[in-house]
Amino acid sequence: MLLNILDVEATCWPGRIAPPGQIAEIIEVGLCVVDLTTRTRVSRHRILIRPERSTVTDFCTELTGLTQREVDQGLSFSEACALLISDHEARTRHWASWGDFDRRQFTEQCAAAGVFYPLSPSHTNAKQKFAAAYGLSHGPDRPEAFRLAGLPLEGKEHRGVDDAWNAGALVLNLVARNAWL
Repeated sequence: MLLNILDVEATCWPGRIAPPGQIAEIIEVGLCVVDLTTRTRVSRHRILIRPERSTVTDFCTELTGLTQREVDQGLSFSEACALLISDHEARTRHWASWGDFDRRQFTEQCAAAGVFYPLSPSHTNAKQKFAAAYGLSHGPDRPEAFRLAGLPLEGKEHRGVDDAWNAGALVLNLVARNAWL
């Protein structure tokens, strides 16, 4: 059984308050496909998305490593959603994310842009599952979860493709503990 794990990066500003006329938009979708049967991460994908109603600030570049020039070469949001459906079975495959930001951001951006929601309604908040499995009162951030699980973080924090890959490792940790389903 395959599971899509998504992590999105969005345009951002210091203090999380968008300047007048701008809104937070997805600029990168990281995707890790996990095979729950073989307990392996089988692939990783990166989709860059060109923002239409905001720009990548220096703050955002410092946080994510993504630049305006780089995302200008990306797909439109509607093209990215279509790609998730056609290439990654996103409408039918169960999916997970570390926390609920990713699901909310997709929901809000699809509604604002008038784009068909590309993801299955079958979503798991892996951060909540991890907290329950480890007896925590709240879900930890990824670095803390990796410390608790005794796993090494890979790649750059706040880079969607790396964060999705790392979330995949945490999901497999939960599968090994019989705490996923």
